[in-house]
Amino acid sequence: MKKYGLVGYPLTHSFSKRFFTEKFETEQIDSTYDNFEIDSIEKFCEIIINNPEIKGLNVTIPYKEQVIRFLDYLDDSAREIGAVNTIKIIRSGSGVKLKGFNTDALGFDKSLKQLLKNYHKKALILGTGGASKALKYVLKNLGVEYISASIEELNENEIRYSDIDSKMIAERLLIINATPLGTYPKTETFPAIPYEYITDRHLLFDLVYNPELTLFMKKGMVNGATVKNGYEMLLEQALKAYEIWNDNDSQ
Repeated sequence: MKKYGLVGYPLTHSFSKRFFTEKFETEQIDSTYDNFEIDSIEKFCEIIINNPEIKGLNVTIPYKEQVIRFLDYLDDSAREIGAVNTIKIIRSGSGVKLKGFNTDALGFDKSLKQLLKNYHKKALILGTGGASKALKYVLKNLGVEYISASIEELNENEIRYSDIDSKMIAERLLIINATPLGTYPKTETFPAIPYEYITDRHLLFDLVYNPELTLFMKKGMVNGATVKNGYEMLLEQALKAYEIWNDNDSQ
C-alpha cells in the first residue's frame, strides 16, 4: 500500500486529506493519505524516517519555504518560485532522495486564465507568504504587472495596506487575496482595502476555499466585480501532485 500525506500547522480543516481519501476510495486505489501536523519544521525528518512506505507529501502553511533546506532537488519552477508544496520521495539502495515541486503555480494558472480579460494588466496581491510566490511566478509569465501588500517588513515591490488608495484600485483590476483572512471558522475577517472603489471591471480572486463565498468576494460582488475562490486551484494542484508522485519519469 502506498502512503501519502500533508505537512503543515495547523491542519484542522484539510482539503488534501478529504480529497485524496475520497479519490482513493472512489477509484479503488490501494493508498492512504494522512495529516502530519508538526509545530516545527525541525520535525520534518521524523516523518520521512518513521513512515518508510510514504511516497509523497504535500506541504502547506507555514512550511512551503522552510522545507526547502531538507530537499535534495528542486524542479525549475519551484527553484524560481522559492516555495515547495509537493515532495516526491524516492527510496533506493543508496538511500532516500527528496524532490521538491510547486503545483500551486499550475493550479493558479489554470484557474485564473479563463477569467482574465485584456484589461487585467496590473494586479494587487494581498499577502506576501509562500502562496504569494507561486502567484507572482504565474503573473510574471502571463505578462501581468503586480505589487504586493504586506504587514511584514517591506521588500522590493511591496507596500503597506495603508498605501492602497482609490488610484491604486482603479489601476489594478486584478486583486488576489493570498492571506488566510476569511477562512473558516474566522469567516468574519477580510483584507483591509477600500472596497468602495471596486468596479464591474475588477476580478477578485481569493485563495481561500472554505467558505465558498468569503467576505472579500462578497464585498467585491456588491460593486459588480467578478469573483472566484481557491477551490479549483486546490483541485488542480492536488491532481498534479498525484501525477508527480506516480510519474516514473520524475525519478
